[in-house]
Amino acid sequence: MAFALRLLFLVCGISGLLTGAWSFPKIQAKDNNCPKGWTRLDCFCYIFQRDPRDFADAESVCNILEGNLVSIHSFLENAFVRELAAAGGNDDQIWIGLNDALLATDYIWTDGTVNDFENFDQTPPPDNDDDCVQLVQSDGQWRTDECTEEEQYVCIRDVKH
Repeated sequence: MAFALRLLFLVCGISGLLTGAWSFPKIQAKDNNCPKGWTRLDCFCYIFQRDPRDFADAESVCNILEGNLVSIHSFLENAFVRELAAAGGNDDQIWIGLNDALLATDYIWTDGTVNDFENFDQTPPPDNDDDCVQLVQSDGQWRTDECTEEEQYVCIRDVKH
């Protein structure tokens, strides 16, 4: 009986090898899980929008695209967003999601993330009526401007798994 059981396992094992049941899975290129036209960096997808809009309209378009105006949390991400806009043809400035519309000099991101990185051309940024923040293409620094100005912009959204 033991011999028959061992023979059965041996036959099943050989059969599995021949049919590929025990073979290694094929390695496939991993999908970046970003929608078409978006670019992935880490766990986020980014898209440059060429159609100039004021700050509120830009945020609304990003919301429709299931995201927000871009929030930036490092020098690397700042450089990435700058290059993404440059590749899209922008050579001036773009809206990012930082603003102090609720309380002067208390800057918040439209996506609610922690404000843990700033790259203003003046420190501290001026306390004026310019409540919204732009990334300037020429040097990558940020400056405030009136939210009613129309600029190109970058949206950010989570990678979909």
